[in-house]
Amino acid sequence: MGERYDIAIVGSGPAGLSAAINAKIRNKKIILFGYKDLSNKLTKAPKINNYLGFYDISGEALKERFQEHLLSMDIEITEERINNVYAMGDYYALMANEKIYEAKTIILATGMEYTKPLKGELELLGKGVGYCATCDAPLFRGKVVTIIGYNKEVEQEANYVSELAGNLYYVPMYEKPFNLREGIEIIEDRPIEIKGEDRVKELFLKDSTITTDAVFVLKDSISPGQLVPGLQIEEEHIKVDRNMQTNLQGCFAAGDCVGKPYQYIKAAGEGLIAALSAVAYIDSMK
Repeated sequence: MGERYDIAIVGSGPAGLSAAINAKIRNKKIILFGYKDLSNKLTKAPKINNYLGFYDISGEALKERFQEHLLSMDIEITEERINNVYAMGDYYALMANEKIYEAKTIILATGMEYTKPLKGELELLGKGVGYCATCDAPLFRGKVVTIIGYNKEVEQEANYVSELAGNLYYVPMYEKPFNLREGIEIIEDRPIEIKGEDRVKELFLKDSTITTDAVFVLKDSISPGQLVPGLQIEEEHIKVDRNMQTNLQGCFAAGDCVGKPYQYIKAAGEGLIAALSAVAYIDSMK
């Protein structure tokens, strides 16, 4: 087992970054999970006018300022997708693909980018449906596996799994080009429902049906309710109080995932509050 962090932050949009910076200022040992590009939403924004002090700025330019800030404070982004978070009493265990990270507190800043589960996805979770192809691939050695990929990063996972699977179908949810190994069958169609009784049997798409033993849904992020068992969700958002505290001890949340308005400046402010609350919580445990 590796070291135990003071604060693990899941998400690299303005809320997560603000939390990381403020936790670091208070000398806490942090780990920040996310993407080098920070946030899809940010890179796509043409013009931002309501971020105090940075008016008439593109999302790309604001992203560069955020990256400079991280660099100046020596904060690195760990590019791992967190698939599950478990409350272990006095700490949290965060499951990334092959690794487990431990932290005394967590801050969820996962945004609202995640897609709604497919019909049958939650019912068949663990019965052939999974969110980590590399972890579960050995169970499906020589079998038929389908991967629904939401971004290009997923292609590496698909290439790895194709070495183990008997047959691999890849359903991309983004535009070409694809960088996939030979022998992977690409199906450009929209998935609608995963079917099966006690195990996955079929994936129904708009124009076709695949008979498959497993379906891996590899998204940018999964909904917080699926990510953290027991987390209280209210109208699709994580329920928090004014200190950004969730219903779970030592678990805080900030940004779009806790509610509207979906604005960068609100997210950054909440990230600050979540960090200060996590720091106060850690200090009170001593």
